[in-house]
Amino acid sequence: METIIFATKNKGKIREINAILADMDVNVVSMEDAGIHIDVVEDGTTFEENAMKKAVEIMEASGKITLADDSGLEIDYLDKAPGVYSARFLGEDTPYPEKFKVILEKLKDVPEEKRTARFVSCIAAAFPDGRKLLSYDTVEGRIAYEAKGENGFGYDPIFYVPEKGKHMAELSPEEKNAISHRGKALRKMKELLKKENL
Repeated sequence: METIIFATKNKGKIREINAILADMDVNVVSMEDAGIHIDVVEDGTTFEENAMKKAVEIMEASGKITLADDSGLEIDYLDKAPGVYSARFLGEDTPYPEKFKVILEKLKDVPEEKRTARFVSCIAAAFPDGRKLLSYDTVEGRIAYEAKGENGFGYDPIFYVPEKGKHMAELSPEEKNAISHRGKALRKMKELLKKENL
């Protein structure tokens, strides 16, 4: 069984990834589980640049196949902000409910049809032999008028998914994996990994 490192400390992401890659002969572990404590500076201007930078740096430190993702929320009314700065929006240590408050305030009088937004996920894979893979996907929705739901993480409570009639944070993990940006990008990555004989 191949051990793959996923460049994250987020346990929620590791659970999501293991669920999607469950039928492959791989064991996905977090950086912490692999004993790697590096903070990769995400200074790219695109999701792709940040994901690949993380994957390559952690792969070089570990000598193992590494997956990394960069994902974020693009709000059309805010010129696609917070975008690549989603995690650092208002500061990395600012709790998400505070971030929601600021975003909901900015969109206070914005009508439904102009509240369009999407979650974007880009996943990069870096192999010790120099091979690199990239996958990308999105999920479209709207910014809700209030935060709702206890599931998920990040901006899920303020992201409304019209096809489900629910906020992302109200979906079960299975429902979310089926439609989420990361779920879709991961399934694409899974197909790419299989082509590399993993």
